[in-house]
Amino acid sequence: MKTLADLGDLRGKRVLVRSDLNVPIDGTSITDDGRIRASLPTITRLVEAGARVVVTAHLGRPKGAPDAQYSLAPVATRLGELLGADVAFATDTVGESARSVVAGLEDGQVALLENLRFNPGETSKDAAERGAFADRLAELADAYVSDGFGVVHRAQASVYDIATRLPAAMGGLVQTEVDVLRRLTSEPERPYAVVLGGAKVSDKLGVIDNLLGTADRLLIGGGMVFTFLKAQGHEVGTSLLEEDQLGTVREYLERAERDGVEIVLPTDVVAATAFSADADHEVVAADAIPADRMGLDIGPDSAEVFADRLADCRTVFWNGPMGAFEMAPYAAGTRAVAAALVEATKGGALTVVGGGDSAAAVRQLGFADSDFGHISTGGGASLEYLEGKELPGLAVFDGQGA
Repeated sequence: MKTLADLGDLRGKRVLVRSDLNVPIDGTSITDDGRIRASLPTITRLVEAGARVVVTAHLGRPKGAPDAQYSLAPVATRLGELLGADVAFATDTVGESARSVVAGLEDGQVALLENLRFNPGETSKDAAERGAFADRLAELADAYVSDGFGVVHRAQASVYDIATRLPAAMGGLVQTEVDVLRRLTSEPERPYAVVLGGAKVSDKLGVIDNLLGTADRLLIGGGMVFTFLKAQGHEVGTSLLEEDQLGTVREYLERAERDGVEIVLPTDVVAATAFSADADHEVVAADAIPADRMGLDIGPDSAEVFADRLADCRTVFWNGPMGAFEMAPYAAGTRAVAAALVEATKGGALTVVGGGDSAAAVRQLGFADSDFGHISTGGGASLEYLEGKELPGLAVFDGQGA
């Protein structure tokens, strides 16, 4: 796959960079700028090379039309603060403002275009509509750099189609992500443990299926664990449950036992009367959840067991919190897993936090990015890579001749 070095001398050239700047915003305040920070090395490298850097990104899920709540204007401000230089902001993506802002760039300067998803062509399922939008993007640049790992699993105009229209290369962030994920899938150092949480087991079916042939241990927490407990015949009260996945989960449990893959489930959970920080809650055995309560975190005994099963691991991948970590009474399990990964990292293990809610959780709970081997910027992309799926934003570089 082509990298920045393959693009040659970029001084004076307009380089369109697809970054992942999809950060959480409360009003106009960015609550976690991790993805902006992750984008800085590639942008800085292009600035130092004298390129005229045109950054593109999306924010949220607008419906193909401008929507003020999803404007990237606050991101432009924060990006400028982190770069220590003004970032010009275009109020559209391929219109008059974008053309004017890009034309005004000098060597080493940076511009950010408005939200890509304000244009229906960005995410269209129609290849012609997507291609037409990619053509307009291509008019703004002389080269393209793919640096938004969080979107490489999407066949979108700014991810896939644009790379067939300009000299194109992977940015440093995408290159690093791919290198790390290859280490997880190609002869990982063992023992290799995967920790999975989050709300729904259905979101992780593909990755569980694939990892049963790769990992030594699967540690299951979060809302998805209750489908596993129910599949074992236990009462789960009012906990999140996917009845239609019980058969599949039973097959996974049988397959894991047959193939010698250890599946570690909680022995206790924090069960509450409602999904609320103020609800009455208590620690109960995982196989004895009261009928009127819902599990919202793994319990203290489970946290110790999980930490113990991670202590000797040489490779750990974690995707999904252990509970409703946003609420203090249900954050201890996620904190315990994060702390166990920190210790594993200190011991020389490769520890990978798989983006999304996991990355948000470790930051919210006070951990630094440097405490782990790698924090991915793309939870969904990471999972699809580990499932063995072809990711369009990576596949486009295989043999493409732009």
